[in-house]
Amino acid sequence: MQPLTILIIAVLCGNAMYFVASRRAIAMVDHRKSLRALPGHYGAYSLLWVVVPVLALLLVWSMLSSRVIDMQMQRDLPDAVVAQAAGNVSLALNEIRNVATGVVVSQDPEIVALASRFNELKEASRNIASGFALALILAGAAFSLWRTEPRFTARHSVERFIRALLFLASTIAVLTTVGIVASVLIEAIRFFDAVPMTEFLFGLEWSPQTAIRADQVGGSGSFGAVPLFAGTLLITAIAMLIATPVGLMTAIYLNEYAPESFRTVAKPLLEVLAGIPTVVYGFFAALTVAPLLRDFGNAIGLSVASESALAAGLVMGIMIIPLISSLSDDALTAVPRTMKDGSLALGATRSETIKQVLLPAALPGIVGGTLLAISRAIGETMIVVMAAGLSANLTANPFEAVTTVTVQIVTLLVGDQEFDSAKTLAAFALGLLLFVVTLGLNALGLRVVRKYREQYE
Repeated sequence: MQPLTILIIAVLCGNAMYFVASRRAIAMVDHRKSLRALPGHYGAYSLLWVVVPVLALLLVWSMLSSRVIDMQMQRDLPDAVVAQAAGNVSLALNEIRNVATGVVVSQDPEIVALASRFNELKEASRNIASGFALALILAGAAFSLWRTEPRFTARHSVERFIRALLFLASTIAVLTTVGIVASVLIEAIRFFDAVPMTEFLFGLEWSPQTAIRADQVGGSGSFGAVPLFAGTLLITAIAMLIATPVGLMTAIYLNEYAPESFRTVAKPLLEVLAGIPTVVYGFFAALTVAPLLRDFGNAIGLSVASESALAAGLVMGIMIIPLISSLSDDALTAVPRTMKDGSLALGATRSETIKQVLLPAALPGIVGGTLLAISRAIGETMIVVMAAGLSANLTANPFEAVTTVTVQIVTLLVGDQEFDSAKTLAAFALGLLLFVVTLGLNALGLRVVRKYREQYE
């Protein structure tokens, strides 16, 4: 049987055992109060003993079966087949695997026979796993029914399992983060072994094309990332100059001035803007905003490039407005009503109440939303690629083409790349830098939130 079939059978049997164990618990006593747990706890205990061991078996089987089959096939490989694959055992096994799965057709009878042997081993592996799974289902059902008695506190066992599951989930999340950081850090260290960190952090020229051969011309490579930092900060600053005031004023209007009928329509529309894919914003920037800015600049005597930081920043700001507006509105709504009513009762106007009471009290949420929006702007890629270009120019002129860190990461990793050159490893150094900056912004946001939360709570 296929793993999915085994899993479905286990889930169905587990649900059946849930009802059987629950009914058995009720039938063993006259009143439910005599049980040391609810009938549902006995049912859940039985379900867990049927499903969880099968899940563990399938997980172990998925990790080990392919390796065991490959080891067995490697022992059975004739020398002639290995010789046909230029002495590469992995290449020979890959060819056999492709023939066995029907990806390619081979006319070599020896390869066909080995492919048939491969399929036989896979089928035998599935049969063994199916047999063990069925045995575990029966054993789990019998054991859980044996434990179903009034004196057994099934609730404690179920709760321990749930706590263990939650701990496992949190551990996986932490280990995943550690793995991501470690993988990026290791590759970044390899990059800094080839390129000095001072050149990367303070160099003024970015040209990551490295020479493949010793006699190749024009591939020396320059890895000064300052132009990328400047382009990222320029586009982010333009976006935030647009998104922050518009988003904050939108939140204030919807929260304090707008009629309820208008708010119920306007807020969902803003949420729709947040769900538009960034590539759509990129098309809008490249096909509409950038040509308008270029034509307007030519009309007033300014030289505006077809791909400019201003076009990317404007559209990115429009994209971020719903994020700031929604988070700021939630922060304003969370301010206690008594603070607003007290200010109005003392004779303050609505605008004075907003400026002197609501905004200071909601400042932690507003600052947190703004920093989250900055992180979103720094990590944006598609809009920059389509509206700002790929040129690593060191400039503060918003009318010129620039690029950002995320765009260069994508550019460096496009196509078939070998992770042994400074050009490819530069992407990991940029990723590590981006991670550090984003982490710093999040830490700053938490510090601001904690500081002002103590003041107003």
